Amino acid sequence: MGTTLTPIFELENICFHYPEVEVLNHLQFTMKAGEKLGLMGVTGTGKTTLLYIMIGLLTPTSGNIKVFGKPMSSEKDFVVVRKQIGFLFQHADQQLFSPTVLEDVAFGPLNLGMSLQAAKEVSWETLRTLKLENLADRVTHRLSGGQKKLVALATVLSMSPQVLLLDEPTTGLDPATKHHVIEILHDLDISYLIVSHHLDFLQQTTHKLVSLEEGKLTSR
Repeated sequence: MGTTLTPIFELENICFHYPEVEVLNHLQFTMKAGEKLGLMGVTGTGKTTLLYIMIGLLTPTSGNIKVFGKPMSSEKDFVVVRKQIGFLFQHADQQLFSPTVLEDVAFGPLNLGMSLQAAKEVSWETLRTLKLENLADRVTHRLSGGQKKLVALATVLSMSPQVLLLDEPTTGLDPATKHHVIEILHDLDISYLIVSHHLDFLQQTTHKLVSLEEGKLTSR
């Protein structure tokens, strides 16, 4: 008899509005372990807003959220589950703030309680896995946009998350760097949800596409 896995995310009747603008309208969404999902939608439909709600950076006007089967009713609840969720912001500069690449990648493991030596080892291994070890000693803010995006992804993966939420991971990337991101995603054995405007990219990296339209999600 098969085992039923607890969904990673369960969103029920989620509503959200900015002043005078309704963004999410009784939205329903469930993401199960093992799923690799792509999320599309025209600019301004609320895709990033939805991701922020899923990790507690925004609070919905109404509705219920469960993460790993646990109801999220306060910031304290989200603080616990965020340690298992890797979030890639749309703009890499929101994620990178340490002097060097290695320090940026090690920040997350240190924040999880690793020793300095263990954090460095994990960071080096992450950089090697992503073929970025040549950037380890580089000054982060002097990197190209594509390099920053890859390093930002390394900072997320160094914390060994159970699930990834990626907001426009290929924005501004040249074809070679975009291909590198695709290779990285193909090698990952974890669940993820990718927001992107690029259908060809999502078709190469996800198993199922959903679209955000008029505040609700529909399968494509």
